[in-house]
Amino acid sequence: MSLRQLLLRLSGYLGASGPPNRQWWCFRSLDTISSVGSWRGRSSRSPAHWNQVVSEAEKIVGYPASFMSLRCLLSDELSNIAMQVRKLVGTQHPLLTTARALVHDSRHNLQLRGLVVLLISKAAGPSAGHSSCQNYDMVSGIYSCQRSLAEITELIHTALLVHRGIVNLNELQSADGPLKDMQFGNKIAILSGDFLLANACNGLALLQNTKVVELLASALMDLVHGVYQENSASTKGNSITDDIGMSTWKEQTFLSHCALLAKSCQAAMELAKHDAAIQDMAFQYGKHMAMSHKINSDLQPFIKDKTSDSKTFNLNSAPVVLHQEFLGRDVWMKQIGEAQEKGRLNYSKLRETIKAGKGVTSAIDLCRYHGNKALAALESFPPSEARSALENIVFAVTRFS
Repeated sequence: MSLRQLLLRLSGYLGASGPPNRQWWCFRSLDTISSVGSWRGRSSRSPAHWNQVVSEAEKIVGYPASFMSLRCLLSDELSNIAMQVRKLVGTQHPLLTTARALVHDSRHNLQLRGLVVLLISKAAGPSAGHSSCQNYDMVSGIYSCQRSLAEITELIHTALLVHRGIVNLNELQSADGPLKDMQFGNKIAILSGDFLLANACNGLALLQNTKVVELLASALMDLVHGVYQENSASTKGNSITDDIGMSTWKEQTFLSHCALLAKSCQAAMELAKHDAAIQDMAFQYGKHMAMSHKINSDLQPFIKDKTSDSKTFNLNSAPVVLHQEFLGRDVWMKQIGEAQEKGRLNYSKLRETIKAGKGVTSAIDLCRYHGNKALAALESFPPSEARSALENIVFAVTRFS
């Protein structure tokens, strides 16, 4: 049976009927955003569409990133968990959506981190100053330990996605379905997330590199702290009792969306024995590319031609937070009040109000600002097809026309 057939069979167990709708720091001031101006743009020959960019990048690193972690995902232990997840079909527990997305991900968002780690590993190549690396296995210009690191990065990210789907039982409403379904879903989410993290930790130990272990451990702690901050701020923001401000937004976004990729890119350079300067440039690329990717995701409800599939949006997303910053809290609260209908927020009306302000265009400028930072970091790497693929990823996430 082929890998594709195995994945499709798994999707059948999970009741997947098609790809779900998924959306996807260094920041100074509002003045800085408006003066980014010198966007590097993309070359006329660079692929602009996301799927094309990912497909070409996967060919460069030797295999599709979507095959990463299959040893873990198709293990007997996780197969048993998948059978339990199947019992959630027909319920509204978010774990089911996450499980479907692991199989049907039309934008390849879930495998982006591992792919970038592989690309930057190949772009940097071996370290000329360390003969100890000569004994490492290398395939397609990437050390085997770097491939293991890419897999570990994906395992950590996937585990956090699963854990994010744990439902707060104290906030359930009757429309959410039976309490027992949500309780069962939470147990499976905790079990499967912990299983993935345990495999990631075991893989880290096998790398036998203390610095890499420290980097990934700190990234995991950043993720946990960032998700906690994000959930807390989201609860406040979406109940319209408070706004988080841009300084808080950039902190929690780095922790929950950028730290893992940035530190994994740095760890890949450490495994190849590159010096501190190259490690820092890899960190900078991962950090700024991830920030651009997150802002791009935040912008989707405001720039897509059809918004029927995104009726609501996060009130703590980049365009909204920037919109608040420009207006001031008093005017923002007035706009919130005007968008209220029968005690509920009319997101369609509020979306149009935000689009008429400066928040959306400022978020686009900010996305491109971080894109420029990522491209600048790549200048420390020699020209290659891997470096070009990393550049094309930036071009794709900063393209809005």
